[in-house]
Amino acid sequence: MENSRDVVYPFTEYNTQRKKLVLPEYGRHIQKMIQYVANIKDRDKRNEQIMALVSIMGDLNPHLRDVNDFKHKLWDHVQIIADFNIDIDSPYPIPSRESFQEKPAIIPHVTTPVRIMHYGRNVQDMIDSISARPATENNDALVVTLGNFMKREYLTWNKDSVTDEIIFRDMVALSKGRIRITPEMRLADIQQEVLQELNNRSPKAASALKKKKKKKKKKKRSGNSENQGFPN
Repeated sequence: MENSRDVVYPFTEYNTQRKKLVLPEYGRHIQKMIQYVANIKDRDKRNEQIMALVSIMGDLNPHLRDVNDFKHKLWDHVQIIADFNIDIDSPYPIPSRESFQEKPAIIPHVTTPVRIMHYGRNVQDMIDSISARPATENNDALVVTLGNFMKREYLTWNKDSVTDEIIFRDMVALSKGRIRITPEMRLADIQQEVLQELNNRSPKAASALKKKKKKKKKKKRSGNSENQGFPN
């Protein structure tokens, strides 16, 4: 008997021998069908077939229905899979190859160093924004609001007590003296609240809560098993 390992199946086709999938989310059959439609000589027949194929592509990817103008995206995908070499009457402007090969715009990198690390760059940017505003009562309210936020950030970084004087000093330093601190300004007393939040987030607290829930679930299961039984 011939060894099955020595049998060669001429119809076997491996992925390594196939063309690369252009858009893998549609699968190889959709790619082959689009290539088949692109080679149909009758234009009316070609348009008829591609309309049915676009409908199938939409059914295979229902998540695209949540995208604005998802049908436009499907027709663009047809062009991409066909390597922009399919002559069809698209209901949308036919995209060019170059439009999908444009390099993204360069995002400018901020090189200005953060002056006080535990506050972060966002606080520094907010202080710069407040400093550029004219001195008004609304501006003083913004200073107090930002000070309360900085106080919370400070306690997250350092669990020891922090005074309003420290926060106001840092605000003046970060603003390079442009922010005006008045004697009437007071920050909220949030130290105990923040420390409680941090303790609740600690691994020990999370582990204790998990054990408590497990114990409660086990007790409930035990009570249910005791209540279940056959009537006498």
